[in-house]
Amino acid sequence: MRKHPIYLLLLTAVLAGCGKPEAPAAAKSSAQQDTLPTQRIASRVADRLPHTHLNRNEFDDSISTNALMLFIDTLDYEHAFFLMSDIAEFQLQATNLDNQVAAGDTEFAQTVFERFKKRVADRIAYVNRLLDSGFDLNQAETYHWKRDTAPWATDKAEWNELWRKRVKNDYVAREAAIEAGLNEKKLESTNAVSETKSPAPTPAEAVRERYKQYQLLIENNFDKETVLERYLSAFTHSYDPHSDYLSPRGVEDFDINMSLSLVGIGATLRSEDGAAKIEKLIAGGPAEQDGRLKPGDKIIAVAQGNSEAVSILYWPLSKAVRIIRGEKGTKVVLTVIPAEDAAGTRTKTIDLIRAEVKLEAQAAKGEIRDFSGTNGAPYRIGLLTLPEFYADFEATRKGDAEARRASTDVRRILTEFATNRLDGVIFDLRNNGGGSLAEAIEIAGLFIPVGPIVQVREQRGVAVLPDSNPEIVYNGPLVVLVNRVSASASEIVAAALQDYGRALIVGDSKTHGKGTVQTVYPLSNFTDDLGSIKVTTASFYRIAGGSTQLKGVVPDVVLPSLYDSLEIGEEYLPHALPWSQVRGAYFRPWPESVKPSIPDLRSRSEVRRMGNPAFTTFLAQRDRIRKRIENPNVSLKVSDRVGEIVAEKEIEKLQDEGGNKPGKEDPILDETFNIAADLANLLTKNAGVQITKSAGN
Repeated sequence: MRKHPIYLLLLTAVLAGCGKPEAPAAAKSSAQQDTLPTQRIASRVADRLPHTHLNRNEFDDSISTNALMLFIDTLDYEHAFFLMSDIAEFQLQATNLDNQVAAGDTEFAQTVFERFKKRVADRIAYVNRLLDSGFDLNQAETYHWKRDTAPWATDKAEWNELWRKRVKNDYVAREAAIEAGLNEKKLESTNAVSETKSPAPTPAEAVRERYKQYQLLIENNFDKETVLERYLSAFTHSYDPHSDYLSPRGVEDFDINMSLSLVGIGATLRSEDGAAKIEKLIAGGPAEQDGRLKPGDKIIAVAQGNSEAVSILYWPLSKAVRIIRGEKGTKVVLTVIPAEDAAGTRTKTIDLIRAEVKLEAQAAKGEIRDFSGTNGAPYRIGLLTLPEFYADFEATRKGDAEARRASTDVRRILTEFATNRLDGVIFDLRNNGGGSLAEAIEIAGLFIPVGPIVQVREQRGVAVLPDSNPEIVYNGPLVVLVNRVSASASEIVAAALQDYGRALIVGDSKTHGKGTVQTVYPLSNFTDDLGSIKVTTASFYRIAGGSTQLKGVVPDVVLPSLYDSLEIGEEYLPHALPWSQVRGAYFRPWPESVKPSIPDLRSRSEVRRMGNPAFTTFLAQRDRIRKRIENPNVSLKVSDRVGEIVAEKEIEKLQDEGGNKPGKEDPILDETFNIAADLANLLTKNAGVQITKSAGN
């Protein structure tokens, strides 16, 4: 699938004077829209992008050609509304758009959008005619739902046939949900209220209302600022998917994202296929603690308390976030397409109570587990969990010796471990999306003597960033646990410890693969608010020379993962920067490298997993989800869809019973403990490795 990231937003509330969740802003009047200085904004974006971006690519015909298709896809991601003749007409301007934007001319964006509104009105009228006529639900036919790369319809007959199947698919999905007993109206409230509820809408009523709301959104809520942000972001995304134009409204949301005190559901979102996709759950937040939401889920509707749900399909992400976040203690009900249902054939409702995400919940944690290994011997393994590489920058700038930092907390936990005779330590970096680079370097340095940790390439060249502290806080067997959501600083630490041979890396087939750094540059002067551009200005490289970009870190021992069946990772983003390499830095490998033990550790783990029923179930789930995602067609028979829904619910139940939510079984972590015991046995040939402090090695 193509992805259309606008920017990542934490679902938070403004800390001061936070009121009720905002509905989407109404369209501005013509006079208000005219005050947005689009000419200066556009010309400054065109001028500054080539000079500030890491690759310094020219703002030229190649960029504008890519930007055209990215902009069209943000409006018509399923290639269903426009006709091929529209696309051909727009493409006549493809090589002129860079010159137009550089001159401050963005009228083309409005021209495309006006054509889009016209096509939407035509299709919604056709939807209503289809619903009036009804469908043959016994006809054996399929709908090709994976349309992000499909060609646009060439004529009216082809257009109508596409929409007949599209609307029938929506109708069948509703009908099947009712027959399978999954009517989304049947939601158990956490705050029981005695009230008379209106009857659930029929499938035809629900589908009709969905398209009506979509048309109203397009006609009334896509103001000039929204269209401009999408258009200019299409140009920034032609450089790479993490570079953005942030309108004045977008800058406000980005600032909220950077706040350390979070109120909301505790998640980051990315705009994809018209929905708000869960990118990451914040440790300690309502969503993470509840356990029902997961990365890859798509939010398509939102209800406040016991009110009716409001569709947020196709909303600009900034507006979607405004309706999701709200006051502490209030209830929000999310209608979600599960990550494993790529075709979007069913939904589920999840009710959450908004709460402040305490920094303490995101802090490093340590525990010790005693267990018997597969050889019957007793083992004691320390588990160090780090949700993100955090730091209180303000307190640090003020010289506060007590400033909260991830490295300080990790050092304290490892020191506490030192009072116990441990056979090894597991460093759990699953779902850690990154954070402070300085903290990542210092934490990696707690496990090795002095030496390079990461290389950073900027426009000026490549710099090697080392750990200069010779102290080793822990020198025993070490396993680092990662998954596809482990990104950025997490990948730096895992890659460095892998290159040194210091730690065994265990987890998904790869980490996320985000090896770039973004910087925000205001476009405004002292009198105007023109927004900002967020630009990729640097990239990370391992000390061995390869980038963490795109490829991420490949574990030494790969464990089966549901994430590996989902489209999670840098490689799924459009125009992602390629993998590259620089000259390796000089470093001294760890004297007791884990690398010679890797083949034996892999084979032992594989034998153990083959005899573990939990992993047999896990593999069945993964393969079933992968098969579903890889099949671009879905049946349009209600009976077939009911069976699919029941099967998906079974998978969902199994997922809810697993995972790394507190209080639930975690087969991945359990197997990692066994791997750590194997590593300790192979490296030391005896139990009871003492954690020590030393200068040097």
